Amino acid sequence: MDKKITLFLLGLFFLANFFSWSFLFSLRKGELRVVFFDVGQGDAIFIKTPQNHHILIDGGPGDYLLEGLGRQMPFFYNSIDLVILTHPHDDHVAGLIEALKRYDVKEVMCTGVYGEAPVARKWKEMIEEKGYRVARAGKRVSANDFHIDILYPIEDIKNKEVNDLNEVSVVSRFVFQEEYSFLFTGDAYKEQEREILSIKEDCKKEYSLGCDLFSLNSDVLKVGHHGSRTSTAKEFLSAVSPGVAVIMTGKENRYGHPHREVIEKLNEFEVQTKRTDRDGDIIFQLF
Repeated sequence: MDKKITLFLLGLFFLANFFSWSFLFSLRKGELRVVFFDVGQGDAIFIKTPQNHHILIDGGPGDYLLEGLGRQMPFFYNSIDLVILTHPHDDHVAGLIEALKRYDVKEVMCTGVYGEAPVARKWKEMIEEKGYRVARAGKRVSANDFHIDILYPIEDIKNKEVNDLNEVSVVSRFVFQEEYSFLFTGDAYKEQEREILSIKEDCKKEYSLGCDLFSLNSDVLKVGHHGSRTSTAKEFLSAVSPGVAVIMTGKENRYGHPHREVIEKLNEFEVQTKRTDRDGDIIFQLF
């Protein structure tokens, strides 16, 4: 056989195997993967469920998110089921702008509160054209063996003016098979953490889904505001009682995150701590 033909056939065989394995990887069942991307000083979290639901919580700054998704999703897979934006500061929203351009995003959830920064205005333009669900306490997103409960903000604040966007960060809890749980806090402050604790007292009166919706106990806590002392109140940490805490922060950042007080609290509660500035991408994978 001609040498060129042989090389051509070998090339086709290699490509066929590559695409076959990539396709099987994309459809593989039974795997839960939660990835806290190392995007520098910012938040970007990716969830893949065993039923191949793909979820993003925040997008970090710049193009880091697309690079991370390229490592976690086959290159030909272009669909994301749900995007949740905690709040439209650049270090949480910028990457989502590019994700909305690159991927077929089926649903967006956010507070509907916008900032004045150029990136926030671009986000507003894109999602108001696309449509979105307003995130507020009492809402649940569920499919098959998982659900996501929104714990904060307490009220519908769509289109309201807010002095500090961190004060209205979406706080959500992801639960898989009623067994594994992750609490995502955005940049919420201690005041918001305490509000969440307080509404458990009268949740039966106010929320149709009942008090179970406001369960905080979680295996993994995404520490609020990149490990700033403005977040992670002791009583909140006690209620969450995580086994692992993840701090998403950039190397040698100008804010001094994570603050010593937060690290000391996590140590006091004997919580294993992982940090993107030291550990890179932090991946939790269950089969």
